Amino acid sequence: MSATLGSEDKVWCRDVRMSIITRYIIRSHLGPFIFAFSALTGLLFLNAVAQRMENLVGKGLPWSVIGEFLLLSLPHIIALTLPMAILVSVLYTFNELTASNEITAMAGGGIKPIRMLTPILGVSIILAGGMFFFNDRVLPEGNYRLKNLIIDIGKKSPTLDLRELVINQIQTESRSGTVYLQAATIDPVTNEMTEVVIYDLSNPYSYRTTYALSGKMEFNKERTDLYLTLYDGEVREVGSDRSGEFKRSEFKTQILPLRGVGDHLERQQEGTVRSDREMSVSMLWDAIKERNTRINLTKESNYERARIALDQTLGLTPEGSPKLYYSNVDEKGKIPGEDFLTDSDEMTQQLTVAVRQNYQQILALNSNINRLWVEIHKKFAIAFACIVFVLIGAPLAIRFPRGGVGMVIAISVGIFAVYWAGLIGGENLADEGIIPPFWAMWGADLAFLVIGIFLVTRMGRTGGHSRGGRLDEIFFTIGDFFRRVIRPEQSSA
Repeated sequence: MSATLGSEDKVWCRDVRMSIITRYIIRSHLGPFIFAFSALTGLLFLNAVAQRMENLVGKGLPWSVIGEFLLLSLPHIIALTLPMAILVSVLYTFNELTASNEITAMAGGGIKPIRMLTPILGVSIILAGGMFFFNDRVLPEGNYRLKNLIIDIGKKSPTLDLRELVINQIQTESRSGTVYLQAATIDPVTNEMTEVVIYDLSNPYSYRTTYALSGKMEFNKERTDLYLTLYDGEVREVGSDRSGEFKRSEFKTQILPLRGVGDHLERQQEGTVRSDREMSVSMLWDAIKERNTRINLTKESNYERARIALDQTLGLTPEGSPKLYYSNVDEKGKIPGEDFLTDSDEMTQQLTVAVRQNYQQILALNSNINRLWVEIHKKFAIAFACIVFVLIGAPLAIRFPRGGVGMVIAISVGIFAVYWAGLIGGENLADEGIIPPFWAMWGADLAFLVIGIFLVTRMGRTGGHSRGGRLDEIFFTIGDFFRRVIRPEQSSA
């Protein structure tokens, strides 16, 4: 006894099958994505920390501050590695599915390769939305707090990093003067010194030099004041008024306090001014409106200056009636109104200088507005790259199924290099006012989007087989393309 399925049953079976395939494709991408994201983030994070390690060495910072420094270094790295990880995972997963003939089996079952791309495309849209939120809220705040932390660390006096046989500068609390310390040897563990010389310039009325055979450094409990205990030495003091007065005294033990040397980290109560990379979209938009207002006010000021100068030159009163100066010459040969002409010429010169200054100010404001627009478009463009990389990665992976990990690395590095070069180069050109900010930031995205859509439309031609597609075929295909472009007559023959 045989039974046939009705139309509703067929639809139900098809939906169940597509649901299973959708979950399978998403799970296949999850592992490579996590691995690629972790590896890329880890590598760039180590590189960033290595470059900034000099800001942490010799500062005596607590572990909480070091941990905060490392944590705040992550956001701008994640903004780069998340789109990169999406491309790597798509390339690797679709390449493995094609190499194991799973794409062929699905195509034989009536599922087109384009349909297999739909689940990942939907996930990429969700990730793009999350990426924009990250770029708009998390990244600017992280950059802002990291900058302030670096400034605070830079202000911290490196007292514990004193060097031997070098005149070390120690800034005291008053900031009105400076103390210089020199020692033949400094033990970094016990803080003991030998052959100590201290030049005290903190008193503007006298210069004091202290010599000691040995000494030791100690901090108070709050680590704000440094106490130098000196042994077997002498103090020489001379007045700054050049009166010839000289004092000399010897000592067995002397304690020299240096208060407020700043060996503790002082955090700023108020942060610095935010740069364009430390603003959200709403902050950037407010800054653009504020600069446009300043430009309009500057233009109105120029118009008003020009109107007043023109009225003065024409001799117009506030009511608009002209003043006649050259009607006669007095007995001394002086033309009435000659003083006015001198004032008018001076006003013209002042007007010219003011207009030039205002013009330069308008140019600077327009350049600043360009940078702000670049930052706004960048937040959207980098997020949209999550979608573009899916469109361009899947067709390439299916086209070269035997490329393996080498193909994934080669294509990923190539696309990354071209994309980021276009992004950075476009940003520089937009900052100079050469190209509009929109095309500067979206040029790379739109170019890859067109290529990706073209490759997606051809996925059905390459998704049904896995023969060929080795890594060397990538270079052969590229070379053949350029040969056809350069010498079309030979390729047609």
